[in-house]
Amino acid sequence: MKAVVMAGGEGTRLRPMTSSMPKPLLPVANRPIMEHVLRLLRRHGLTDTVVTVQFLASLVRNYFGDGEELGMSLYYANEEVPLGTAGSVKNAEEQLSGDSFLVISGDALTDIDLSALIAYHKAKGALVTVCLTRVQDPVEFGITITDEEGRVERFLEKPTWGQVFSDTVNTGIYVMEPEVFDYVESGTQVDWSSEVFPRLLAEGKPVYGYVAEGYWEDVGTHESYVKAQADVLTGAVETEIDGFETAPGVFVAEGAEIDPAAILKGPCYVGPYAKIEAGVELREYTVLGSNVVVKSGAFLHRAVVHGNVYIGPQANLRGCVIGKNTDVMRAVRIEDGVVVGDECLIEEESVLSGGVRVYPFKTVEAGAVVHSDVIWEQRSSRSLFGPRGISGVMNVEITPELAVRLAGAYATTLKKGDTVTCARDGSRAARALKRAVIAALTSSALNVRDLESVPTPVARLQTAHGSAGGVLIRTTPGVPDSVDISFLDSSGADLSPGGQRKLDRIYSRGEYRRAFPGEIGDLGTPSRIFESYVQELLARVDISGIADAGMKIVVDVGGGAAGHVLPSLLGRIGVDAYTVNLGIDEAHPTESPGERHTALRRLGALVASSEAAFGVRFDPVGERIWLVDDTGARIDEDRALLVILDLVSAEKRGGNVALPVTTTRVAERVAGFHGVSITWVSTAPDQLTTACTKAGTIFGGDARGGFIVPEFHPALDGIATFIRMLGLVSRTHLTLSQIDARIPHAHVRRMDVPTPWAAKGMVMRTVVEAAEGREVDTTDGVRIVEADGSWTLVLPDPAEAVTHLWAEAPEPDAADRLLGAWASVVERSGS
Repeated sequence: MKAVVMAGGEGTRLRPMTSSMPKPLLPVANRPIMEHVLRLLRRHGLTDTVVTVQFLASLVRNYFGDGEELGMSLYYANEEVPLGTAGSVKNAEEQLSGDSFLVISGDALTDIDLSALIAYHKAKGALVTVCLTRVQDPVEFGITITDEEGRVERFLEKPTWGQVFSDTVNTGIYVMEPEVFDYVESGTQVDWSSEVFPRLLAEGKPVYGYVAEGYWEDVGTHESYVKAQADVLTGAVETEIDGFETAPGVFVAEGAEIDPAAILKGPCYVGPYAKIEAGVELREYTVLGSNVVVKSGAFLHRAVVHGNVYIGPQANLRGCVIGKNTDVMRAVRIEDGVVVGDECLIEEESVLSGGVRVYPFKTVEAGAVVHSDVIWEQRSSRSLFGPRGISGVMNVEITPELAVRLAGAYATTLKKGDTVTCARDGSRAARALKRAVIAALTSSALNVRDLESVPTPVARLQTAHGSAGGVLIRTTPGVPDSVDISFLDSSGADLSPGGQRKLDRIYSRGEYRRAFPGEIGDLGTPSRIFESYVQELLARVDISGIADAGMKIVVDVGGGAAGHVLPSLLGRIGVDAYTVNLGIDEAHPTESPGERHTALRRLGALVASSEAAFGVRFDPVGERIWLVDDTGARIDEDRALLVILDLVSAEKRGGNVALPVTTTRVAERVAGFHGVSITWVSTAPDQLTTACTKAGTIFGGDARGGFIVPEFHPALDGIATFIRMLGLVSRTHLTLSQIDARIPHAHVRRMDVPTPWAAKGMVMRTVVEAAEGREVDTTDGVRIVEADGSWTLVLPDPAEAVTHLWAEAPEPDAADRLLGAWASVVERSGS
């Protein structure tokens, strides 16, 4: 008698394991399921076997070949299209030689006595004998009921609980006579249980059911796949394990290297040429495939690891499945129910939460916490939001598809019928993403005001005028291949951490709101937005004295969006301005630090040769500015903050300024000299904006070219800062070089120390302990103040595995020594 092994199914319920591997090749105890089936057939003398293949057929053929290695003769019947359970066997009719044959699934694990089944079939003189077994949950299978003599009376495929009339189910194993092919049409999709068998029963043909003893498991879900591994290890199913039992329940294959200091608790399996280092703990029901490397300190419990996988030190894997050729790096944590596909990279200290599916060929970034499946995205970030909103490489990390989902999640946080303002920079990438965002927002019952390409300050101000929120898309500063997507609240400020978490939660769950056809939002393009911005700016910012001062200014627009506003604005305030780089440059939407340095050097030459009062250069979106003084010398960003602080404080003679904790404490001396107090805020982007909304706040700055003019709008605005500076310089009758000269010099040093995510908490605790006896400020990170006023700030980065340090002292050498001392503390505690 010949056998037919059905091995053509796609195994969709087992994805992502079956995304790049046919289900019959999935390893159980490091052997493909189908190999266990073939070995069972061989034990019962069924050595001539036809294998029906369709999905990824070449992989099955290449693995088993002609069956010689198994002592069998294998033939293949290939389906061009899926033919169903009966159609696939009909496709192999010519190879079955007109004799009785046995049909068995290539992806079910069993040790049923096939010889007894065949003997029963012959004794009954059956046309078809269906092998049956009893299960606790029959809903997922086909129920079969027989009479006292074993003759089948009724079939029911995939019943509901209301239809369950028996616990006896069809295993998909049949013994058949060749006459059954008369009931199967060639080349069409036909199923045994739902089509052929009911027809045979209707015609009174002898169809019998044989209730078999023994083990049978349909490996159709991830849970049943993991269960099958455990059943093989515990001997619940009679099968062959490739290895030696070196301790009770501990099976080790040939060539495996296990350090004596490793801990193995059976039942478990270590595949051929695997390497287990000292300090590793392999707990119950763990299965390692061939050539797996497990580094020191790793912990695995109920983990199924396919071949050629690397498990890094301190990794923790529980109840998961890891596909072949995957690298799991240091201190990764993978929770119960996770399935990682083939050839993935799980970078260090990332966490895959329970039930996550990572499809083949994906990378999960270092430190990422993944709560949802990684299917299409190439990378999965540790946190959705970073310091500039949501950032990534265009069409790699940030795609139009991702933009649609993000916008859908953002829309879900708002009410139907709300209005959202959208804007972008001059790049083509931002334009493409904005169109995707607008489609998603309007499809979620929101109205959209499309500002197109405008300066970021204009977009923020327009958002604050009646919109429920906003979306800004721009090129990442200094990284032309990347984009930033910023989501705004109703005031035009970046979403608060709470708002970001809400959006992140909706996005990760995929709980997007969709509108009914009559609720689709409207899209409009407002007019005169630049004129509105200029009018409001001139009405709120003091420009007195500018026209009378007769100043000459050199303005470098930088080929950015500020060029939409500056010409008309400068004309209305009566200043003599020489403007360069006025056109919008779509091909260069950002600039590198080197390009900016070159541009500022040219600007300085223009200022010196034209005897201008000062020069200013804008970033591409008009949010930040850089200054050149009257001598043509560049004013560094930290000095520019002190210069403008001095100008504002001298005129106001009171009030409050908001500065990040990383700012030099020379600012206290400058502000205090004029009777102005300072509010120190954290480095989080929204904190400076929040501080500038409070009454009495006269100024804010971040020492990176970003300044806030609170009387106009509490957001970074390079255009408003420039106009305010013109008024201040005009009224003070001092040049920028004179103001800079009267401000004490600061000696601030900075360093970044790589720090593992898992060690960040311990690093900060160690720093606090080492600061005992000193003044400690925890506004943001830990700032340690020495007796002489010198200070060091230790601040863990929220998005990268690094710790930032700042140190300030009266002299440069002292600042260097202070920075080095605390860097050593961080390095020791983080190693």
